[in-house]
Amino acid sequence: MSTTFPNRVTEMLGVELPIVQAPMGWIARAQLASAVSNAGGMGIIETSSGELDAVRGEIAKMADLTDKPFGVNIAQAFVRDPDIVQFVIDQGVNFVTTSAGNPTKYTSTLKDAGLTVFHVVPTLHGALKAVEAGVDGLVVEGGEGGGFKNPRDVALMVLLPLIASKVDVPIIAAGGMIDGASMAAALALGAEGIQMGTRMVSAAESPVHDNWKQSIVEAAETDTVFLNRHTSPALRALRTERSEALEYDTETNAMSALAGTALDLYFGGDMNSSLALTGQVAGRIDSVEPVADILQSCAAECREILAQLAGRYTD
Repeated sequence: MSTTFPNRVTEMLGVELPIVQAPMGWIARAQLASAVSNAGGMGIIETSSGELDAVRGEIAKMADLTDKPFGVNIAQAFVRDPDIVQFVIDQGVNFVTTSAGNPTKYTSTLKDAGLTVFHVVPTLHGALKAVEAGVDGLVVEGGEGGGFKNPRDVALMVLLPLIASKVDVPIIAAGGMIDGASMAAALALGAEGIQMGTRMVSAAESPVHDNWKQSIVEAAETDTVFLNRHTSPALRALRTERSEALEYDTETNAMSALAGTALDLYFGGDMNSSLALTGQVAGRIDSVEPVADILQSCAAECREILAQLAGRYTD
């Protein structure tokens, strides 16, 4: 059975598999991104850490680690450097995702420089605004995903088909994506690709501390909390003593729990020093696996499921 996915996402991105790695701060760097690209997907280098000198070094490393396409994310709310667009253009990449901000701000400049631009959206309104701004595609992100969120969260099962019914651009589905079954569901709902975040955090090549990976492996489907409904951005994180204390706190901005302490959790393994940004799909992850195994099994299972459904429900 073929494992290729000839659609607009693979054609635009120049990849074998329409699987994109999420642009997670400090995590989405060369070690992980190159593994994703080498496995046939689209590795992404983050900028949300704000450490642009380090990011430039990570991009340089990519040339030694892969000859496959990779992209860069511009997280507008977290990177306020006025030269960020030129910075990304100068890195020689062809694909960029923009997020956490207004799609009209950078889209035309990036496209004029020849880059393919997808914007991350959590609502139909945001999707229509991004399409009007001229983006090439969308990353449609459901509220079940980890990390920074719209305080008025919408599950991907509702959001994805809604947006797909209103726009003509290709869509990458984000939130709850882990395997061939979730990928097949996303394709059925109108996506042409998927983005994996939490599954990549737990991957063997992920640079985070083993304590975080094992916490994901051991997590139940109810072991995340949604924080900051009273402000923006909202956050979804693993359930820990630190995050539970903030779950129903309508006065404290949970972002303060990330300030200055995130790296103690990410790389030091102190799970209560900060917030472990993680999606609900942690409840479906039961092992740490290499990126190549994750992507290849996801693609093969997706094709198998689609074939089975076609055989069962069509004449």
